[in-house]
Amino acid sequence: MDDVRSWIEPPRVLAVDDEQVVCESIRRVLTAEGYEVMTSTSSRQGLELLRKERFDLLLLDIKMPEMDGIELLKAARDVSPETEVLIVTGYATIETAVEAIKLGAFDYLEKPVSPPQLLVATARALERKHLIDLTRRLRSELETRHRIGNVICTSPAMRKVMQLVERVAPTMSTVLITGETGTGKDVIARAIHYNSARKDGPFVVADCASLTESLLESELFGHVRGAFTGAVKDRKGLAETARGGTLFLDEISTISPQVQGSLLRLLQEREVRPVGSDKPVSVDVRLIAATNRDLQELVNEGSFREDLFYRLSVFTIRLPPLRERPEEIPLLAHHFVQRFAEEFDKPIEVITPRAMAVLEAHEWPGNVRELEHAMERAVLLADGRAIDLDAIPPGGEHPNGVWSDVPDDAATLAERKQELRSEAVERIERLFVLKALRTAAWNVSQAARNVGMARPNLHALMRKHGITTPDHDDGEGEDAEKPTPD
Repeated sequence: MDDVRSWIEPPRVLAVDDEQVVCESIRRVLTAEGYEVMTSTSSRQGLELLRKERFDLLLLDIKMPEMDGIELLKAARDVSPETEVLIVTGYATIETAVEAIKLGAFDYLEKPVSPPQLLVATARALERKHLIDLTRRLRSELETRHRIGNVICTSPAMRKVMQLVERVAPTMSTVLITGETGTGKDVIARAIHYNSARKDGPFVVADCASLTESLLESELFGHVRGAFTGAVKDRKGLAETARGGTLFLDEISTISPQVQGSLLRLLQEREVRPVGSDKPVSVDVRLIAATNRDLQELVNEGSFREDLFYRLSVFTIRLPPLRERPEEIPLLAHHFVQRFAEEFDKPIEVITPRAMAVLEAHEWPGNVRELEHAMERAVLLADGRAIDLDAIPPGGEHPNGVWSDVPDDAATLAERKQELRSEAVERIERLFVLKALRTAAWNVSQAARNVGMARPNLHALMRKHGITTPDHDDGEGEDAEKPTPD
């Protein structure tokens, strides 16, 4: 019973049986395994306990005075629908036990019940409750996360996007989401699904770009046994798997003409034909597609069917790249930091102003996805409670000195620009001198001849940047020489 002991709190069990000896037996066996057990010999008292307290499992006898087990089961379903129910019954009432299962009981046990039977049945019932609770919690978290009001959208462009999502979500319309890679097209697709009447159905994702033509066709529409080598049994496609929910086709621009034809049939006829079969299968699914390419251009080129394009683009939503909504960078960055800090169990709370200046200055060609990965890396690298410059070089190793101070006015900006020019000139000068000397084996005279510079001028640059030859030789009375125009 290791899985029972792994619960954060011990599972709570209520046993209702008019025989005291049965109640005590159940209490003794389950308490020894770590359960918290309450018992009652009165069905009405048991119902009152269900009303007042939380129980994970109800063990219920069928034959009882006052209120029999079936009546109590019906009442328990109304009072505490999340509580699992196990029926304990005598041989003569098996048909009644089967009726109880139809009313929502998990299983039934025949009296007399041995301790191993009781433990196994209890563990199985609680395992199902645990899975149901977990599924319910995850679904609730998903719905909350993708609720329209919870999607980060402070810019006018993204507010317009979410207005479109809010308008199209309750409908059955096919939606085409366009935008650059990494803009969050999958997030918008999920928001549409979880704000629709289909939110209790599955949200199924098909990555069209990751599969070959034959594999994609089988993945989307299924296949029958013997359709091709390796097809050893019938297999449902994603379109069937998404029945009652939403099928999200990511990177739809990559699909072949043959798959385009099958997809058009799905949109027009609401049916698919599994690979190798001549019998269509009806499907009830909403379609959302996404692409980072211009489908109209592909239609003009002849690589994408025009009729399919019109079917897909019934309602089009364009996601702007992150560089068109820079005001959202701080919010997104903090959101990702909080998420990864919790995931990696790190005490990070803030991003320093100078670090945020770096994030806001970057163009983010990879869009929100690039920012997300940068923040994950930053959380992993950061020490203490703040993310600073050393943890976030977005899009490459930016010189931290360049971003240490962000100008507040035009005059400061002009000064900073001049400083940056001077820094750039000094850097290239120093590298120039070092390269010349290394190429000439650190012989100053030879280096000057190689680069076409007067020896005193080269030596002046060496002094300026603090560069000396390995043996610290100033070179044949160079101190007496003066730089000359080259």
